[in-house]
Amino acid sequence: MTIISAALLLFLILDPLGNVPVVLSLLRPLTPRRQRIVMVRELLIALVVLLAFLWFGKYALELMHLRQESVSIAGGIVLFLIGIRMIFPPPEGLMGALPGGEPFIVPIAIPMIAGPSGMAAVMLMGSQEPDRLGAWSLALMIAWGATAVILLSATVLYKLLGSRALTAVERLMGMLLVAISVQMFLDGIGAYLGIASSA
Repeated sequence: MTIISAALLLFLILDPLGNVPVVLSLLRPLTPRRQRIVMVRELLIALVVLLAFLWFGKYALELMHLRQESVSIAGGIVLFLIGIRMIFPPPEGLMGALPGGEPFIVPIAIPMIAGPSGMAAVMLMGSQEPDRLGAWSLALMIAWGATAVILLSATVLYKLLGSRALTAVERLMGMLLVAISVQMFLDGIGAYLGIASSA
């Protein structure tokens, strides 16, 4: 996987366009200046969490005695569920019921930006090819940077595109995530069967 393809995959998983309506509804009670401060804080928290999973996820897997195939299959399942929820969103929204007040870490940083699928994806990248951690970090920074630009301009995007266009984009991204999740699942199953047959 190249840096660009990894960045594109992570961008799809972070789903900034799908998060725009939720972010706007969460930050609506705050002043515009406070909205920007909160958004920057949440983006930085999400980046730190994802980098931690990328760099130290391998050791967590070893500590819990989990194989890479397990993470690939689990990541595919989680990604599939999120993709389905993006295509067919429930009444309470993609991430379920949201708490009131100013958001802190939950739900914007985690799980909207640094969600289970994002954590699983970067952990899988870092554990499968640990010698390319620098490249994966660059891919993550590219995806995070694009996500930051979109979420920081959420109000402008919502006015330009409207709710219908954003919904259409979110469902398209959901379809892509479902396809990626199926491939991750099949790769995990294939790797497991290859190990089992050689044992």
